[in-house]
Amino acid sequence: MAKQNFSVARIETRTRATVGKFERHIERKNDSYENMNVDLSRTSMNISFKSCGELTYNEYLDKMIAAGTVSLKGLKPDATVFDEMIMDVNTDYFEQNGGYEYACRFYEEAFHFAEKLYGKNNIVSAVMHADELNTAMTEKYGRPIYHYHLHIMALPVVDKEVRWTKRCKDPELVGKVKEVIHQVSHSKKWKSEKALDENGNSILNSKGKQVYHASYSILQDKFYEHMQEAGFNGFSRGERGSTAENLASLEFKIKKDKEKLSDLQEKIAGEQVRYEENHNAFMTFNEIDSSGKKSFTGKYTVSADDYEKLTTLAKRSYSAESEAQRLREENRNLSRQIWSLQSEISKLGTALRELTEKCRPYLEALKIAPQKVKEFIDGILERFKKQEKSILYEPIPAPKTQSQEREKHSKNKNYER
Repeated sequence: MAKQNFSVARIETRTRATVGKFERHIERKNDSYENMNVDLSRTSMNISFKSCGELTYNEYLDKMIAAGTVSLKGLKPDATVFDEMIMDVNTDYFEQNGGYEYACRFYEEAFHFAEKLYGKNNIVSAVMHADELNTAMTEKYGRPIYHYHLHIMALPVVDKEVRWTKRCKDPELVGKVKEVIHQVSHSKKWKSEKALDENGNSILNSKGKQVYHASYSILQDKFYEHMQEAGFNGFSRGERGSTAENLASLEFKIKKDKEKLSDLQEKIAGEQVRYEENHNAFMTFNEIDSSGKKSFTGKYTVSADDYEKLTTLAKRSYSAESEAQRLREENRNLSRQIWSLQSEISKLGTALRELTEKCRPYLEALKIAPQKVKEFIDGILERFKKQEKSILYEPIPAPKTQSQEREKHSKNKNYER
């Protein structure tokens, strides 16, 4: 059965203090990256749909504040100011539809979706990455396959009404709108919405309280619907709460990093042997250097055979010294690579353990009854679709009392008789 393709749209919050690190990754301003799958030889193929030019993200924001386009009034210094929206569809989808060229068209349309969502002027940067190698797909297809995805850095701006206070000298103006400012506010931009049924009525839970749409769930729905309407088909809306694919990806990456580490260790062992052989050649030369016979004039005499051996060793010694120096330098470089790989494997191992623990109940249920799990998830998605993508959580039945259990047991006995 072919693997299904899914779309993903998620938001990561950034403050003024932290956004620089992510700017360097998005705009490829670093010389090297923790992600070893970044292929800098392909960075020129990344597509910038929106750029702030020579300005940094913070400098661009300062320019907008100075122009009165946006306001940070009332925000704390560590408040969320930037939204980084990452839009993605699994790599197979693009390979099945034309690869790089198709990805460019797809993410150009996704960029237009972001413009509608945030406002054209509130997009700081939009870059499609085409230089990150997908190791799993590369192994599958037997050629380099790259993971195409889009990074959007935007300002979550809402219109805020500023009203006249009681301090106003004109009593008639108190409470009336003084001005409307474009306030940066992540919490207000992404506040939850009331869930409504197909008739427009509020959906209530078992306790009679209003059910709300999760704001990011709404984002997933809107992104999927926009791309479908624009003619990009062949994928589904991302599964809610799915962790299985992320888990498999982490396991594969750890496996490959361990294989790479093993190869490096073998290479170091081989180079060490070569180094020791050359070092032994130096020792042999030094020992022979003390050989020979001293004449009565104080000079040393050697036989023709010994002289030939000595000159040969002298030439080997000269070349071996250069080779040993090169090997020592290469050894140091390889040791640094091993340290980096060990650090990466440690981080991935921690992430894998955390992710495994989170999705353990789901995976165990999937092993025991895969069909029932699929039917359960399909049932939830179907209900969600019918209720305008609202998820209803059914109340958990109360445990049966002892009297109910005895009554049931009694009925079963009567039936057996």
